[in-house]
Amino acid sequence: GHVNAHGTSTPRNDLAEARAIASVFGPRQIPVTASKGVLGHLIGAAGAVESIVALRSNREQVVPPTANLRTPDPELADLVDVANRPATPRSDVAISNSFGFGGHNATLVLG
Repeated sequence: GHVNAHGTSTPRNDLAEARAIASVFGPRQIPVTASKGVLGHLIGAAGAVESIVALRSNREQVVPPTANLRTPDPELADLVDVANRPATPRSDVAISNSFGFGGHNATLVLG
């Protein structure tokens, strides 16, 4: 359906996440959104809230746009299809990425 990216808006982290998504699904093959543009970075709560956003997206059958994204980084444009307007997911499965300090990383598959 879509990926709810951790999307920290730091060039190195976003590029690494985009490369990982593209390596799994292929370049620009799945809509990618990030909720931090609306919520800010909630530090320890970020992963939980982002997974709720992904679950609600499945339930409502809408991929939310990435808020406040005006111009996607050209280096990411060939890797991921960043949602800049609401979209319909391609399935009822969503992925929520969470990356923490010190390499504590998790990806949930929600369906």
